[in-house]
Amino acid sequence: MAYNHGIGVVEQETSLTTPVESTAGLQIIFGTAPIHLLKDPAAAVNKPILCYSFAECQQNLGYSDDFKNFTLCQSMDACFRVFNVAPIVLVNVLDPAKESHTRQNQEEECPVAEGVARYAKPYVLLSTLTVKNADSPLTAGTDYLAEHAEDGTVRITLLGEAAEAETVKISSESLDPAGVTAEDIVGGVNVQTGAETGLELIRQIYPRLGMTAGILLAPGWSQDPVVAAALQAKAEIINGCFRAETYIDISTDPENGGAAVYTEVKAAKEKQGVSSSYAAALWPLVAVGSKRYYYSAMFAALTAATDAANSDVPYASPSNKDLKVTATILEDGTEVFLDQQQANDLLNANGVITAINANGYKAWGNNTAAYPSTTDPKDRFLAVRRFFNWDANNFILSYFQKVDDPANTRLIRSVVDSQNIKGNGYVARDYCAGYRTEFRTEENPLTDLLNGHLTTHTFMAPYLPAEYIENINEYDTAALQAALNGGDEA
Repeated sequence: MAYNHGIGVVEQETSLTTPVESTAGLQIIFGTAPIHLLKDPAAAVNKPILCYSFAECQQNLGYSDDFKNFTLCQSMDACFRVFNVAPIVLVNVLDPAKESHTRQNQEEECPVAEGVARYAKPYVLLSTLTVKNADSPLTAGTDYLAEHAEDGTVRITLLGEAAEAETVKISSESLDPAGVTAEDIVGGVNVQTGAETGLELIRQIYPRLGMTAGILLAPGWSQDPVVAAALQAKAEIINGCFRAETYIDISTDPENGGAAVYTEVKAAKEKQGVSSSYAAALWPLVAVGSKRYYYSAMFAALTAATDAANSDVPYASPSNKDLKVTATILEDGTEVFLDQQQANDLLNANGVITAINANGYKAWGNNTAAYPSTTDPKDRFLAVRRFFNWDANNFILSYFQKVDDPANTRLIRSVVDSQNIKGNGYVARDYCAGYRTEFRTEENPLTDLLNGHLTTHTFMAPYLPAEYIENINEYDTAALQAALNGGDEA
């Protein structure tokens, strides 16, 4: 410890702290991607990849319209082609190093036409290709060039003397998306190496990317009860302090406990275990032309677009916003035609968000999956829950720099004043009806202060969605009487 004797001058930090804003609707999406299209597929496995454009998605993970096998692609399409929102974070769990995620393609003979052979096996990992002219192995880059064609085949261009061959023998290894299971999505931690996979990678979003998760989703997988449970658990607490929302699809497959008709959705939701205030339950699937999407992928993109239209503040509900789809469907493609009463009475009333066709398809529903078990506005309404999450994350990001500073009145005043200045801005912009932060003596007993524990208290009132607007019509007898009496006098 320095021994001070004399005089000196020190500088202190400005009392008002500039808030660090989190991205309210940042989507963290788990699933499978066509990484066989990449030069280095292994680089895109169990790693959070931040993308700001469709081109980045293609470059980092590949893209295919085969949404069933490559589930991440439906979010790429929904975000960048349908709603044009960014950024998103994608996590691919399809791993070519796993035996269950690949399959061996036995050697077969392929004809050569004008020096080019077409190899029709799907999802081929080019690094595993073995090409022979008769029984003589050919060398990649010297004797042939291989690339994936747009139709899914592999185009093999023979070079030099090899181009004179009439046939070539080819064997390979392909990705097998069907080998991916719910356990791969949930993931885990390797006790020996510490390597994290699947949903465990949510922990890495902030330390790796410096961003906080807004929405967790796994379209094509969240209808599995195990995945749904893991998503709900992860959303409530991330890195020990942050919060997010998760969007979960209610299964439409009755053979797996799902609901093929709207009257069965409540039971399917309960069987799937979707009940958290940090979750939105969604039913059924949606389509744009021939493309079929799990609703969570489209609703998350709509949510992000709604936030972006409101200065990245999640105070407005995505309900009754244009969904930009052409149909609501079941997993087998059967169209679903819900009217407002059906959507209200058996879906919204049971904490399920759906879609209705009202001069174009609209998202329909404001309740989290916790409703009707809870009626607390902060836990019932999705927009309010998301505002609370967003504000909590921003508080942590803004004042983390104050942790371990002297617990004096200057510190308390800087936090309280900064929060109130920010809150006054929210109220002035009509983001909420009220917002104030206080330091209350009764909430800061001496025992807490001696332990270095300071507590501030924020009161906030985000506006609730106007779920029902009613107009009362009444027959005006006085108007009738005045009209008739006036006619007699004339």
